[in-house]
Amino acid sequence: MEVATTYPAVSAQTDATIPLYERFPALRRLPRVSLCALPSPVEPLNGMGGPAELWIKRDDLNAPGCAGNKVRALEFLLGGVRRGDTVLTVGGAGSTHILSTATHAARIGATMVALRWAHDMNPVADLIAGRIAEMVPGARVARSSLLTIARARLRHATSDVRYIPLGGSTPLGILGHVNAALELAAQIESGEMPVPQSIVLPLGSGGTVAGMALGLAIAGSSIEVIGARVGPRLFVNRTRVLGLARRTARLIRKITGEAMPVVDPRGVRVVHHVFGGAYGRPLATADRAAAMLEAYSGIRLDSTYSAKAFAAALDETKTARGPILFWLTFDARCLTS
Repeated sequence: MEVATTYPAVSAQTDATIPLYERFPALRRLPRVSLCALPSPVEPLNGMGGPAELWIKRDDLNAPGCAGNKVRALEFLLGGVRRGDTVLTVGGAGSTHILSTATHAARIGATMVALRWAHDMNPVADLIAGRIAEMVPGARVARSSLLTIARARLRHATSDVRYIPLGGSTPLGILGHVNAALELAAQIESGEMPVPQSIVLPLGSGGTVAGMALGLAIAGSSIEVIGARVGPRLFVNRTRVLGLARRTARLIRKITGEAMPVVDPRGVRVVHHVFGGAYGRPLATADRAAAMLEAYSGIRLDSTYSAKAFAAALDETKTARGPILFWLTFDARCLTS
């Protein structure tokens, strides 16, 4: 069944000027569909945290209706998908990746198939799961993540579908996050915000952190990237992030023929104290931090990802010697649009 949506349709690949294309014109040959409204703004959060300055990158505003970090990757992952095609992806019962993929695949006119698995839930995750059930009838929830991924791979191998792996964290999708880092570098250069000491964002499947680290290396920046771990350490760790960054660098080098910088492992840090003990499990300190931000700005966070990253960002402001940038990856409008 085709997913219903009220968001603007998209017609075809676009060659709109984005920092990634300005730096690597040869990447224009990759299929890409324009889903975002970029750049997303940067804003100060005056008086929050301290004593270091705290800023926010508003990726909750980077696309119509259902924004967030995942839509950046989907510009490349859905490139070449046409009306009537089938898109298949996987994730947890309350996966923002699945919700974003369903939303934006519908803008193209594609049919969506989602395979999900059970995990610890929280109020926002419950709302997301409900939205997925509305948009993708038949998106059942299984018990095992490994068996669900195996079923998805088998379906991909035996049928004509566009398969988007967990979180969209593939080199192709990570190009969208490389572009995000170059976008931020341009905003800093134009004086929209000071150079931050660190960028803090959630670390789940790893693609956003990997793309950020690689993009900053390409920009010649020494800004530290801090991933707030939200999943089990066995699968969510710096080794995976650095591996994804290397694979993405190889993709760019293959297409462009240009030498690529190596991401310095010292510039990528993973913080573990905001992990709630299981993916999706809320953390009281993170929920308190989210309540502070909502009272201050009206911005709503989710307990699975962004609230934990914001709690980590607040912690960083206590000891940092320069500004801290919290990268908001969640768009609460997805829950009501």
